[in-house]
Amino acid sequence: MTIHFTTLGCKLNFAESSSLAKALIARGHTRAKQDEPADICIINTCSVTDTADHKDRQMIHRIRRQNPNAILIVTGCYAQLKPGDIANIEGVDYVLGQDEKFNLPDFIEKVEHSAISHQPSAIFISPIREVDDFHGAYSKDDRTRCFLKVQDGCNYFCSYCTIPMARGKSRNPSISSLVTEAQEALDGGAKEIILSGVNIGDFGRSTNEHFIDLLRALDNLQSPISNVQSPMDTYRIRISSCEPNLLSDEIIDFVAHSAHFAPHFHIPLQSGSNTVLKIMGRRYTRELFAERVAHIKTVMPHAFIGVDCMVGVRGETAECWADYVDFIESLPVSQLHVFTYSERANTRMLEMDLEVIPQKERERRSKVLHEISARKTEAFYKEHEGFEALVLWESGNGRKANGDRLMYGFTENYIKVSCPYNRAKVNTFERITVPHLH
Repeated sequence: MTIHFTTLGCKLNFAESSSLAKALIARGHTRAKQDEPADICIINTCSVTDTADHKDRQMIHRIRRQNPNAILIVTGCYAQLKPGDIANIEGVDYVLGQDEKFNLPDFIEKVEHSAISHQPSAIFISPIREVDDFHGAYSKDDRTRCFLKVQDGCNYFCSYCTIPMARGKSRNPSISSLVTEAQEALDGGAKEIILSGVNIGDFGRSTNEHFIDLLRALDNLQSPISNVQSPMDTYRIRISSCEPNLLSDEIIDFVAHSAHFAPHFHIPLQSGSNTVLKIMGRRYTRELFAERVAHIKTVMPHAFIGVDCMVGVRGETAECWADYVDFIESLPVSQLHVFTYSERANTRMLEMDLEVIPQKERERRSKVLHEISARKTEAFYKEHEGFEALVLWESGNGRKANGDRLMYGFTENYIKVSCPYNRAKVNTFERITVPHLH
């Protein structure tokens, strides 16, 4: 049968969809080509905000219109949290929870042979907080980069967040199994590995291991490339989002002196107001966050630091907001990833007697942080003009004004650069001088 995958949301979802597609192909199925009708359509959803839910619903309707005769399966975070809402959407055949998602190959085989009784929009969901199994995944859709799933779930229960209910408890595989998967990715041609998860700094909870030990093990993989100028020319690793209370000085110092880890961090802040951080149930203060950023910049002055920021949560008074903006302005960070708060069912924040920020004001505050982010990114790029850097070239489909094709790549500290398209450069490292980019 022909299979069509649609994935929304985080890189973790994309890694899982990639692994599931590989498993289905191994069973004899084929992936539908672009614009080709499919026999089975699978939508792997996100539910981090109300906007994400809305995009999920739009995508379900779109895929059904494009594939009127296909079996339509919806899974992922939105399916886990709101299966009834999805089941009520016309054209949905099956709704699978997070744990059930990883039984897709067997499930589809039973569907093929009519071994599963089907009523309209049949729901298969298990209590995710009771699940102990870890289902590994890594993305091979882009052979240049590999998103390796090293952890799943979260035990933090921040007051605004539904992820613990959508993804379950924090759990992980063994270091040895991840080393095997990472080595397989390198042997398959990947040059960059991005460690992905829900709360990756919490790695080791289910195996009595430690995140720093995983990093050390991955820094010693065997690259198929030899005769290079430095180890970083063979493969590199990026750490995705890591909570500031879990991003220890030991981890930062290790990255600074490692052979393969890129000077690139993504750290959730969420608010620059200690009052709001307490309302959110975050496990750090802004002072600790500032210490982490300062330490990174001390040992890696050229490191790229991305920051997750949320605006408009309940209790974010005008005074808290002003405090937040002042703090963000003071940080030597490179980019902000801005989220606008939306009320999520079954979260503690809805039970708190707090000031509710009007939607227009939330949007205004989001615009303010986006403008700060643009300034900080431009300053970071300008600061590095003329520096030597190591870029990993990707394929790219950009066009110059004159129609010439461009290719793109990222330096080790996440500066995006371009050059005229050259097929021989795809998935190769090249030392360059960072050009004027603005």
